[in-house]
Amino acid sequence: MLEPSHNSELPEIPAKRYFTIGEVSELCEVKPHVLRYWEQEFTQLKPVKRRGNRRYYQRQDVILIRQIRTLLYEQGFTIGGARQRMAGNDPVEAQPVMNQQMIKELIEEIEEALTHLAS
Repeated sequence: MLEPSHNSELPEIPAKRYFTIGEVSELCEVKPHVLRYWEQEFTQLKPVKRRGNRRYYQRQDVILIRQIRTLLYEQGFTIGGARQRMAGNDPVEAQPVMNQQMIKELIEEIEEALTHLAS
């Protein structure tokens, strides 16, 4: 598993609509039981549940999980502190950080689409 300071080395998020908990676990390098726990702690994290309560995460969920991972593992926040930061109750807003991550992901998607269209 990667060291917490190497969050930028996480695998690229594939161009899929839904991801299983196992796939998200690999993409974010967080064990499935941790993902289920974070669902209880962070109200923003709400994967779609289908067939037998199976979780299906969307791209924005994966980005959110990576943001939570960064706050907890790299920046040393507690669960409560990360929750406040994600909710925007912290003096230093988390929203710009999340927006930067989403913008980066969108740029990568657009570049990938352009490459695909050019070929």
